[in-house]
Amino acid sequence: MQPAAGIARPPAGRVRRFWDSTVGKKVVMAVTGLGGIGFALAHMAGNLQMFVPTAPAQAMHEYAVGLRTLGPLLWVARAGLVAMVVLHVVAALQLTARNRAARPAAYGRKEHHTSTLGARTMRIGGLVLAAFIVFHILDMTLGVGHPQFVHLDPYNNLRIGFQRWWAVAFYVVAAGLLGLHLFHGAWASWRTLGLRRPSDRPLHRNVAIGIALLVSLGLAAVPLAAALGAFAPDAVVMTETAP
Repeated sequence: MQPAAGIARPPAGRVRRFWDSTVGKKVVMAVTGLGGIGFALAHMAGNLQMFVPTAPAQAMHEYAVGLRTLGPLLWVARAGLVAMVVLHVVAALQLTARNRAARPAAYGRKEHHTSTLGARTMRIGGLVLAAFIVFHILDMTLGVGHPQFVHLDPYNNLRIGFQRWWAVAFYVVAAGLLGLHLFHGAWASWRTLGLRRPSDRPLHRNVAIGIALLVSLGLAAVPLAAALGAFAPDAVVMTETAP
């Protein structure tokens, strides 16, 4: 039954119509993508404490314990992050399906358009990153398959975990793909939200390039340094509460 004239539609109906629209899905991808960039920067900053000159193991331990002092807020943040990833992936898959349905056959001639490596690898890169997120949570958060996992000892967990060459390779490849993903995604998100105008000069997207390089190099630094033996064994004073 349709609402009578003059009666406002329920908010749930407006949200559903927004989600069902192509524009709505693009906005959801843009917002969740920018949220993902913020998380990637924060996660990178936490990992880079591995390079603290004095007592890096204790610094990493206190960082891990400090997160747990957030209590329920930490679980809210985790749930929000999972929701962002799910919405981002679902919106991307549905938009891809719509694009293919709208153009089931390729055009007879190539159209001139500007494309970047980041744009061309968005789909495969997204799949690899989704697999990497699952592996990272199991490996470095839950310790599943980790050779010597210790709760609240991220310094030695990373140091020991990155003695496996294949783990280092996976992390470095994922960091590179994430950089490409962020380069294209950051620009596309700003454009979708009306914060930037379309541009046919992808190499002039300086902010997007800077973010992509910062995140990819920052995340790759720890596994590469660990593989090269830059982190010495170090003990920590284990505590469950922040010092």
